[in-house]
Amino acid sequence: MDSERLRHAVSRCWDAEIVPALADYIRIPAKSPHFDADWAAHGQLDRVVADALAWARKRPIPGLAVDVVRLPGRTPVLWFDAPATSGAGDATVLVYGHLDKQPEMSGWREGLGPWTPVLEDGKLYGRGGADDGYAMYAALAAIEALDAQRVPRPRCVGLIETCEESGSYDLPAYLAQLAPRMGPVDFVVGLDSGAGDYERAWSTTSLRGMASGTLSVGVLTEGVHSGDASGVVPSSFRIARLLLDRIEDAASGRVLPPGFHAPIPGERIAQAHAAAEILGAGMLGRFPWAGGTRPMAEPGVEAVLARTWRPALSVTGADGLPPIASAGNVLRPATRLKLSLRLPPTVDGEAASAELRRLLEADPPHGAQVTFELDHAASGWNAPATAPWLAAALDHASRTHYGAAAGALGEGGTIPFMGMLGDVFPRAQFLITGVLGPKSNAHGPNEFLHVDYAARLTACVAEVIAAHGASRA
Repeated sequence: MDSERLRHAVSRCWDAEIVPALADYIRIPAKSPHFDADWAAHGQLDRVVADALAWARKRPIPGLAVDVVRLPGRTPVLWFDAPATSGAGDATVLVYGHLDKQPEMSGWREGLGPWTPVLEDGKLYGRGGADDGYAMYAALAAIEALDAQRVPRPRCVGLIETCEESGSYDLPAYLAQLAPRMGPVDFVVGLDSGAGDYERAWSTTSLRGMASGTLSVGVLTEGVHSGDASGVVPSSFRIARLLLDRIEDAASGRVLPPGFHAPIPGERIAQAHAAAEILGAGMLGRFPWAGGTRPMAEPGVEAVLARTWRPALSVTGADGLPPIASAGNVLRPATRLKLSLRLPPTVDGEAASAELRRLLEADPPHGAQVTFELDHAASGWNAPATAPWLAAALDHASRTHYGAAAGALGEGGTIPFMGMLGDVFPRAQFLITGVLGPKSNAHGPNEFLHVDYAARLTACVAEVIAAHGASRA
């Protein structure tokens, strides 16, 4: 393999074909079903799948088969199958990505927007490009670059879903449906994760789980004058605060119930120390701090572990609170808060969700009407031991295309498909990686994809796929 030629080929494909395709993709508000209940009628998911299908069918990959798989009442899946080339051995690589998106979110800076692609300073801004509409395009570009040099590679199949941002609840049905077409998979490449910096290839070693839902506190059937009622009728907001105190210490942010914690494996602690050495102040500098805000965790390894292996509670939304401009002197009848509890990778998401509900609903203060409606429970993922060939291949690829050793890091987010794929392919090796580096801000305003980083990562993935074929030849 001529690695320099490979990188140039991939970069040309990114500049000439992938970036324009992703710009078109960003323009389409293909929100995940959780955020667009009428997704089937609106047709936006179908549009991005059709566009990706058309792009894929133009790739000069011998024998490539691409189609859309649909099950009744479920979001569509894009499937591709690139047969092995000669000399690659009997192996199958599964490449995963998704095309559905998070909602708009407010706070985009002037000139940017969720559905407005802007290429600026090497970054492509807009919702979904980095998380992770690029995945299918990058995967096929990697395969194409290998085939252009006639580098032996294994069979590569791709499963690109449109339900990931809603918890991948359609994915198990498609995994069952496509199992005969997949055959035995021994290597999984997931392109829906993050990067500690833009200086090397990163692999994701763990993912946190999540328990989320809506806490509702009712004290009245309608609002009343606060001068009349306050001091007698308890504030629904105060009761909500008391309930949250059962889950976390407000002063430190530490999650209190022991069942939401888990021991951290020694290997992950060692990797956290290594990542902290690489990233230094960048681990905390990646966040857009306001004023003199200080982090909850100490810089270094504690900051790494706090965002990857420790539980944390966030309030991500609220109902019942009028805008300040229209807030009268009224004691409000109810407060509703959307809660998101991140869980250590080895904590069972379903069990933790049930415990969260029990803790919040038990013995309500002042006898208030309290309910917690669960809407999402997901277990995390802890990677299996890395095979020597994979560790060596990724490190070599990172040094070749970035000039720096590969890094390993847990991610604080939840990717439900990882647990599913781990269950379906228990003996497979996993390379979970992605382009969501510092300030890329997936799910938030000003999300961007670092184009040069993504192109180099595409070349790294190509090298690792070829190495997998060589390991099985």
